[in-house]
Order: sequence, then C-alpha cells, then structure tokens
Amino acid sequence: MSARLGLSPWAVLGLAALGVPRVVAHDLGPVGGVTNTLLVFVPILVWLGVVVSLHLVRPEIVRPFTTLLAIGSTYGVLVGVAHQLLWPWAFDTPPRLGGNLAGAVSPTVESLLLRTFAFGSSLLTGVAVGVVVGAAGWVLVRLAGRWSSGRLRHYGP
Repeated sequence: MSARLGLSPWAVLGLAALGVPRVVAHDLGPVGGVTNTLLVFVPILVWLGVVVSLHLVRPEIVRPFTTLLAIGSTYGVLVGVAHQLLWPWAFDTPPRLGGNLAGAVSPTVESLLLRTFAFGSSLLTGVAVGVVVGAAGWVLVRLAGRWSSGRLRHYGP
C-alpha cells in the first residue's frame, strides 16, 4: 500500500483520524460556527498539504488522487465507527422508521437497518470527500508542476 500511495498505512490512518473530532463534536452536541468550520476544513487542508508536498518532493512515488481517495475512504470508515459508538448519545430518542415501514419490523431489525444505512452513508461520504479532495490535489500538483517548470525555464540556469 505504501508503495502506491507514498504514505504508510499508519500515516493514512493518522491523517484520516484528524476528521474524527468533528464527528464527536457533532454527535455529542451543537458546535459553534467557527469551531465547526475549523473542524471541517483544517483536516482537509492538512491532507492536501501533506500529499501535495510529498508529491512535489517525490513525484515518482506519490499519486495525489489515489492517496487522497485512500485517506477519504479511511475517514469514512472512522466516521461510520464513531457514529455507531456515539449512537446512544447522539439522539434524545432513537431514530425510527416512518411511513409504510413504521412498526413493520421488530425494533431490533429496525435498529439494525438504520445503523447499517448510517454506516453506509458514512462510507459513501468518506469516498466522496476523498474524490473531491483528491481531484483538488491532482489540480494543485499540476498547477505546481507548471509553475515550477515555468519558473525554472524563465529564471533557472
């Protein structure tokens, strides 16, 4: 894994874990606007900074899109696990199925369904974040490559 991503699995896990405090803060209570903004964007900016910097130093090893997709996917798993662990404290009353499905299945099955879909939603969110941030990283690397090539051409030896 580290050969393709340019990061060890522990580094991927560590970077992804930077996003977990926002999940905890969100599940356990309201978070102020500035704090929420910082908890959302600082981890993503750190991901981008680390991966783009590594690519600029070791371009033959680090693939920004793939690496950021791996970090985002790992983030999705961590978000899903955090939501499951915090489930009892996240709701005043547990969520229930509504409409035609209200009361159609036992409470145990209902809870299992809701938790499964919540976990799947977390995974998809993590992958989507990874795709968007990976695309941004890919663009940044291309722009940085053009800038450094142009700079060397005009100002270099």
